[in-house]
Amino acid sequence: MTDRCRRPVRVRGLSAAGCQAIVMVAVTAAALATGGTLPAVVAQARGPGDAVRQGLHRLVHEDRYPAALAAVTGRDGRDRNYTAGVADVRTGARVPVDGQVRVASNTKVFTAAVVLQLVGEGRVALDAPVERYLPGLVRGEGIDGRRITVRQLLQHTSGLPNYTDFLGDFATYRHAHLRPRALLDLALAHKAVFAPGTHWSYSNTNYLLAGLLVEKVTGRPLAEQITRRVIDRIGLRHTYLPGVGEERLRAAHPEGYRPVKGGGPLEDVTEMDTSWAWAAGQLVSTPSDLNRFFTALFGGALLRPEQLAQMRTTVPADHGLWPGARYGLGVISTPLRCGGLMWGHGGDIPGYRTRTGVTDDGRAVTVAVTADPAPVAQDPDDSLAFLDGVLCR
Repeated sequence: MTDRCRRPVRVRGLSAAGCQAIVMVAVTAAALATGGTLPAVVAQARGPGDAVRQGLHRLVHEDRYPAALAAVTGRDGRDRNYTAGVADVRTGARVPVDGQVRVASNTKVFTAAVVLQLVGEGRVALDAPVERYLPGLVRGEGIDGRRITVRQLLQHTSGLPNYTDFLGDFATYRHAHLRPRALLDLALAHKAVFAPGTHWSYSNTNYLLAGLLVEKVTGRPLAEQITRRVIDRIGLRHTYLPGVGEERLRAAHPEGYRPVKGGGPLEDVTEMDTSWAWAAGQLVSTPSDLNRFFTALFGGALLRPEQLAQMRTTVPADHGLWPGARYGLGVISTPLRCGGLMWGHGGDIPGYRTRTGVTDDGRAVTVAVTADPAPVAQDPDDSLAFLDGVLCR
């Protein structure tokens, strides 16, 4: 359990040019930590960042996340960063602007980008069977790597069972180092969900295999390939894959929390070994770095036009996602209420939740909150509505 907080929740907005207006929201972190009642507060609307500030206020005040961080990139490429809440419910520390968070399944987009770069180099064929690159590895009840293609891995149409469904209680693997092959064995001990290519179902096992494929084809570690081919190439200064046994975040960050029970006290789970997430969800980044990544990706800085077009080729995937969502090769397209689409992904990992969205005209927004599962018993997932509200403002 956490101690009482001594400082009020804050909503702040800063631009690259410096600090803007600060809106103080009188919400105590003690209420966030213990599940108490939050006092009613109305944030004053001033300036172009109102949609962001009001959205962050809702995430902290109504959805009870200890902190929320957002980065917004306009059509002109100008970045603005915002924060709300407290970084630590015990001390009431201020949320670091553009702080590092675990971005979970946004990692899949980085992994998919590397695979598609290998496709562009002629080293991988999208419609080739996984067996070609990982011979004899993918076998199980109703599972055969000779019938599953690389495309089906990236698009979640392989029918492979999701290994994270079988990991057990979080406490049993929080500080364990789990190797990709052991995780794959966990998945392959269960039967296929459906025949390859017949349906869509989100499975982290697909990206576990995508990571193994990258390592087999290149002969190099996945972390090195993502770093060289993506992170360094577009200058993401605060993004990395943790090293072996690395449990702490490297730079300024808000703490990540997990409710002991739905709507109950929050447990600090910031430190953990995320080897279990690997190619499917191990990345650490910041909201502004994620904006830079997605705008570069969809702007053509990482993939050739043919591979980017393949990435944007989607299938229906709104089951368990936002209504109308479609899944491409590692990316999700979602209709905006004001028309058009936003592209991105999202990520949920104990302690942190992130949602990302970018439009074809170069606007981008990323929001991160510092609890997962949600602190309230009924998870509203207002972070997706936040993206829609900001992009449609």
